[in-house]
Amino acid sequence: MPVAPFRTVFTLFLTAFYCAFANADLVDLPRTDGEIIVDGHLDEDVWGDAAGIELVYETKPGENIPARVKTVAFLIEDGINLYVGFAASDPDPSAIRAYLRDRDTAYDDDYVGIIIDTYNDGRRGVEFLSTPLGVQMDVTIDEARRGDFGKEDDSWDAIWDSAGQINADGYTVEMKIPLTQLRFPAGEGLKTWGFDLYRSYPREKKFQSSNNAKERGNNCYLCQIGELSGLKDVEPGRDLEVVPTLTASQSDSAEEPGIDPLVSGGTEVEAGLSVRWGITPDLTANLAINPDFSQVEADASQLDVNNRFELFFPEKRPFFLEGADYFTTPITAVFTRTIASPDVGVKLTGKRGDHTFGVLFAEDALTNLLFPGAFESDSTTLEQSNSVLIGRYSRGFGETSSIGGVLTVRDGDGYHNYVGGFDARWKINDQHTLSAQYLESETEYPVDTAMEFEQPNGAFDGKATMASYEFDSRNWFGNAGYSKQSEGFRVDSGFKSRVGDELLYVNGGRVWHGDDGSWWSTISLVAEYDNGHLEDGTFREEDKVLRFGIEGPMQSEAHVAFRARSELENGVLFDIERVGFFAEMTPRRGLTLMIGGRFGDEIDYDNTRLGFQKVLEPSVNWNINRNLLLRVQSIFASLDTQEGEKIFDAAVIDARITWQFNVRSFLRMTLQQSKTSKNPDVYIDPVDAESQDIGRQLLYSYKINPQTVFFLGYSDQYLDDDNLNGLTVSDRSLFMKIGYAWNL
Repeated sequence: MPVAPFRTVFTLFLTAFYCAFANADLVDLPRTDGEIIVDGHLDEDVWGDAAGIELVYETKPGENIPARVKTVAFLIEDGINLYVGFAASDPDPSAIRAYLRDRDTAYDDDYVGIIIDTYNDGRRGVEFLSTPLGVQMDVTIDEARRGDFGKEDDSWDAIWDSAGQINADGYTVEMKIPLTQLRFPAGEGLKTWGFDLYRSYPREKKFQSSNNAKERGNNCYLCQIGELSGLKDVEPGRDLEVVPTLTASQSDSAEEPGIDPLVSGGTEVEAGLSVRWGITPDLTANLAINPDFSQVEADASQLDVNNRFELFFPEKRPFFLEGADYFTTPITAVFTRTIASPDVGVKLTGKRGDHTFGVLFAEDALTNLLFPGAFESDSTTLEQSNSVLIGRYSRGFGETSSIGGVLTVRDGDGYHNYVGGFDARWKINDQHTLSAQYLESETEYPVDTAMEFEQPNGAFDGKATMASYEFDSRNWFGNAGYSKQSEGFRVDSGFKSRVGDELLYVNGGRVWHGDDGSWWSTISLVAEYDNGHLEDGTFREEDKVLRFGIEGPMQSEAHVAFRARSELENGVLFDIERVGFFAEMTPRRGLTLMIGGRFGDEIDYDNTRLGFQKVLEPSVNWNINRNLLLRVQSIFASLDTQEGEKIFDAAVIDARITWQFNVRSFLRMTLQQSKTSKNPDVYIDPVDAESQDIGRQLLYSYKINPQTVFFLGYSDQYLDDDNLNGLTVSDRSLFMKIGYAWNL
């Protein structure tokens, strides 16, 4: 019999044989001495001994209805690795969405995966996901995490193996997850972990299926997953991962572009070392000596016109991403991108029973400072070193409730910032949650810095407080909260660009869920209100918003928001009315179109007057073929006076085209352009009529795993304004990085 038909028949046999074991309350995880080669084919005899579980429920958009496609997962372990296999049937394999992509970028594709809560306490979990081509995505889940970034974070990277194969019946996937990549309690006997199996099946809608039913009225995902028992007498590995790195760069720059020529900064070659050590089953240490803490990819472009507060850019550096969720608090007290250029970094993170803790120390060669305010913020970088110490402790109780504290210290020549406080989260039941945090700070800036940026002389104090209530049921939801931060509050190891005010907010809404025959999936209606004052009680702002949203065919969603706002700016109270919208759809496989925008009143902050603003934000993700991906994000904004005279036009374009050779390597070209045209006649202060910034990057990446990598890249930057005669190069650089992970 030919190999391919044999594999198909073998897979179908396993699928049929194990369907009877679907959705058991407690799954026994078998152990094997056999060998599994991770190639995407479920053809080893070992899989015949695995626990088989069918994903029988469609959890979205259907609500625990029978899954529309058959998926069977197989689980087995050998004392060193957890093996997971999937047989994913498909009535039309030609419609499977699978493209060669870099890791953590294939969420629009078909994929399967396992979610594991190794402490089985419903607080933290990890996801291992794979597409039919073996593209990996790994994610952490923190049930206490809230805000714009949600509960999930894909910045965490583990070292594991995956492979997939598309066949005549659908596709199969194999995963090999080393137990050294997981943290779990020590102890003899059997282990009991929480687990969930998942399949994403994107067609006219994005169908999601699982082996566990999900109650939409329960706001805790990890509290609703199943359990598996096994791994007898397995101890968490005292694993030692050593990653030496070598970086080389050559940079040319001009101090005054257009006047001074490019000057070579010479070639810099540096060796570094990163170490991850499982000291005990409950404690993991990370050490970085002379590390390359630079990020390889360019940040996504953002519009920075008529903006008063500092922009937020996410952390991307591996050392800081490891165990980052251990330092999360409701107020962003820890934001490691403030650590600019450390010479050494040490981090300890651990969990023992209900106790979770983390400590981070770094010696930073530069001092990044953010000066927040009630109406605007500013920032600078001091060419002086500082020491950073961050500590976080949390004790869990009840079902995903916790109480904890955080301490951050930054200390340098003539400078310090100390922050400390406590936080708590009480999950009253499946629908109701209370959260609170209180922080105090003490700060002192160098005298020259304090004078230049109009900051207090000498040491000064500040406080920040927040409290929130969250309600989430199947059809209704609501939130209410209060926050206050005094004018002197600073959190230099975190991110807080606005202080000196207090805000009370409340919002609530209704969700309607379509049935299986509906052309729409969900309809939502949300009302929001907030009211803010300055520290002295002066009115600051009032915001009233009504939002309408709908999800429908072609994986589409659309939202429209009507806003009425009153805002105090430079002693003048402005009344603002505007409309915002967002729409997204996937009209064909591999092509996703998005557009957002707003139009209506907006304050011209440079000139303290009301204007009329139009903003459009179109973007496209186009998988041109299995290897070639085009991503374009853009913003086009204009602001006119009430009389119709132009104040400014601005455009930001971020275009990236990637040729993915295979799951390990790609070549990417990035072009970023920011262009602004202003009308100097309507500005109070002198401004450039035209300004432009163009950046280019060519990057080759090869990754055996997240730590064993090779990068080679080139980038340059061009500027143009009223003082330059056309586009002028301001800097260019060539860089290389090699890293290799040794697991000892």
